[in-house]
Amino acid sequence: MKKLLLLISMVFFMTICVYAVETPVNIEITHTGTNVNISWNAVNNANHYKVYTRETPYGQYEWDENGVFPTATSWTKQEFSSKKFYKVTAVQGQAPVFLGTAGNFVILAKAAISTIPSSAITGNIGISPAAATYMTGFSLMMDPSGTFSTSVQIVGNAYAADYTVPTPSNLTVAIGDMESAYVDAAGRTVPDFTNLLSGDISGQTLAPGLYKWSGGVNISTPVTLNGSQNDVWIFQIAQGIDMSPGVNVILSGGAQPKNVFWQTFGPVSLGDGAHLEGVVLCSTAISLGVGASVHGRLLAQTAVTLEQSTVTQPTP
Repeated sequence: MKKLLLLISMVFFMTICVYAVETPVNIEITHTGTNVNISWNAVNNANHYKVYTRETPYGQYEWDENGVFPTATSWTKQEFSSKKFYKVTAVQGQAPVFLGTAGNFVILAKAAISTIPSSAITGNIGISPAAATYMTGFSLMMDPSGTFSTSVQIVGNAYAADYTVPTPSNLTVAIGDMESAYVDAAGRTVPDFTNLLSGDISGQTLAPGLYKWSGGVNISTPVTLNGSQNDVWIFQIAQGIDMSPGVNVILSGGAQPKNVFWQTFGPVSLGDGAHLEGVVLCSTAISLGVGASVHGRLLAQTAVTLEQSTVTQPTP
């Protein structure tokens, strides 16, 4: 017990500090079995936190990617070391792009949504101002209410502008929210990276932040987005995205697809078997090849085309 109390005292008074925004207060450290638990008061203007550890009082701190955040201001990890020093930092990074009611859809488009069966979609799909006839390949079955239809390819519902009220007005709002989200993502300023690798990010591991390209983005080998569950990536792309067949975008360190935003002025194309993580905000068309998949959302201001593809909405 004395050793445990000494450890807590050392950690509390010697090693917890914040370099960004301002210092947190009311920091508490407890142990539950082999778990270390740290909590603190929220810091003004901080949108997430990072926890760093080191083995000695004077060693180099390293970002601990293996802990989890039960809440926005608490962190826990199973720790077997006899002594560990911790540092908590508040980070004033990018805030997530607000999707509004567009976030009620895994696929939302203005002109068309098509599939070459059989695709697998988890979440709702919607189209407006185009009518239901522009949702093709789904063999849609109208619900008796007339407000939505269903398909064996969709775990969710399909909505169109010519369905029974209140669907048309709901879709008008969702489309407006999609356009606002696009403007928000495109309008973020002071990028952390500008024209990184001239757009060829193949094989790279990318930290959270705001990325901006004056051209397109090419991904021909796997790309990793490494960050915590609250970190945000926003990619501003003046042209389009081209993913080669079989290539994956991978999340690590707790990163979540709901916090990854691909804003593109040009078309987005995923080759056969490619996999993308995140929310795609596209001013034109999005196309997925045979067996391609997305864990996120496809929000297109023209059309979305699937070919035996899988699209799964992220966890809220």
